[in-house]
Amino acid sequence: MITALRDLRLARGMTLDQVARACVPPTTPQTIGRLEMGTRTVSLAWLARIAPALAVTPAELLQLPTTAALPVVALVGPEGAVAPRKTQQLAPPQAPAGALALRVVATTGEYRAGDVLWCDRLAPERLPQALNRDILVPRAAGRFAFGRLTGVEAARLQLQPLLPGARQMWLATPAWFARVATLVRDYGRDASSVAGGGAA
Repeated sequence: MITALRDLRLARGMTLDQVARACVPPTTPQTIGRLEMGTRTVSLAWLARIAPALAVTPAELLQLPTTAALPVVALVGPEGAVAPRKTQQLAPPQAPAGALALRVVATTGEYRAGDVLWCDRLAPERLPQALNRDILVPRAAGRFAFGRLTGVEAARLQLQPLLPGARQMWLATPAWFARVATLVRDYGRDASSVAGGGAA
C-alpha cells in the first residue's frame, strides 16, 4: 500500500522517533521507518494508529497514484508557438516532500487571489541564500510575517512586506522560515471563490 506517511511527517517537521512516541500505543522509530519505506505492510490498523500522531485522518495517509504526464503540443518563444520536433511530455507539478503551502486570498504584490505558493521549509542558517526572495516567517501567537527578505544580520532579518506603502521591518531570526519556491496559478479559476477556501 502506497502512503504519504513520510511526506506528512516531514511537512510537520517531525522525526521518526517523535511519530513513534506519539502513536497509541507507542512504537519504535525503526517500525515507522519501515512503514514509510514500504518494507513493512501498512494495514488499516496501522493507518488508524499513526494518523492521530500526525493529526490527520487515516484516509489522508493514503497516497493516490500520480497523474499521467501531459503531452507538450507547442513550444512558445520569440517566433511564436511552434510544434516540438520530438514528442515531449511534462509531469504535472507535485510539491516536494516537506513543502509547505500558502494560499493567496487577495492580490498581494505580484501574487493574485487564487495563487498557491509552494515553499521550502528551511533552517535559519539558510537565510543568506534567500536574500531578495519572498519568505514566510513564523512569529509569536501563531502569527506570520510575509514579504521579501532584504537583509540578514547576526540575530535578525529585514523583511519588506508586499503591501503598497508598507515599511520594512526587522524581525528576530526565527527557528525556521519558508522560502517561496513554486507559484501555482490556475487561470481558469474564479478568484471570487478563493476567500471561501475552495481547493486550488
